[in-house]
Amino acid sequence: LKDGRILFVYSHYYGSSGGDHAPAYLAGRYSGDGGKTWSGSDEIVLPNEGGMNVMSVSLLRLQNGDIALFYLRKNSTVDCIPMMRISKDEAKSWSEAIPCITDKEGYFVLNNDRVLQLEDGRLVLAVAMHEGPGMERQSQGDLYCYYSDDSGQTWTSSEKVPNTTDIITQEPGLIEMGDGRLMMFIRASGGYQQLSYSSDRGKTWSHIEQSNIPSPVSPATIERIPGTKEWLLVWNNHDGSVAEIKGKRTPLTVAVSRDEGKTWDYIKNIQDDPDGWYCYIAIHFIDNQNILLGNCAGSRSKGTGLAVTDITRFNRSWLYSKAE
Repeated sequence: LKDGRILFVYSHYYGSSGGDHAPAYLAGRYSGDGGKTWSGSDEIVLPNEGGMNVMSVSLLRLQNGDIALFYLRKNSTVDCIPMMRISKDEAKSWSEAIPCITDKEGYFVLNNDRVLQLEDGRLVLAVAMHEGPGMERQSQGDLYCYYSDDSGQTWTSSEKVPNTTDIITQEPGLIEMGDGRLMMFIRASGGYQQLSYSSDRGKTWSHIEQSNIPSPVSPATIERIPGTKEWLLVWNNHDGSVAEIKGKRTPLTVAVSRDEGKTWDYIKNIQDDPDGWYCYIAIHFIDNQNILLGNCAGSRSKGTGLAVTDITRFNRSWLYSKAE
């Protein structure tokens, strides 16, 4: 925020479950010391306006100074749509909700911390459609990019991302490359994240291809480190070949790429409890030195995967130190 505080918004479950469809509202906590300590009680940012819940938050400071809040309004297993609200008063109040998808109906997944504003001002987000009217639920999501050139008032769909394989694709994210292309990184089966590229600012996409990022079926987050051309990757670093952690969302690992994902260096774990369930990472660069991560950090044995949230703070000197 412009007063120096940091606002963290998350899904607060209030029923007996912390599952994907359990009731939840959007809650906010504030930090006035760069993420070291946080306010002790929730402020309700958005009551539960969905038939099931509201979840998967992205906060984005727009180039015009406004703050955009994106989230999923989940009414049912066939009706889950990304919504956008705008604040012109530093998150004190929010506009009416604008749906980001109006050309299709269905169950669309937009992960948290997943919306970008390109250098030319275009807003872009990537979604996976898993179910809809007359369409059976499928784990292999149909991937689309939606984009807006009027600060989110209207949105246009890309063509579907081509996938002629049996690889399951879910929970895509986007990053803008130095040459203007967009890269989509995709939670996938097969032991690796998948990738797709767009050369026309999100309208059309290349066929999915395997990345060099080993991963269970769990989302990764990649963002450019401000003031550099380097990328920060946060993900679960394993391909399932180790029996103890096969299929599990542990460890939580960071890495840096200086060549837009061709190679990854400074690979090190932030959390590595074999029982941990680390996923859905939000990245916030506080200043030139410090980085915050917010992520789910439940326990597999306790079944609290999505119901526990961790915030981790580290500095760039640690990030660029050699792995121990």
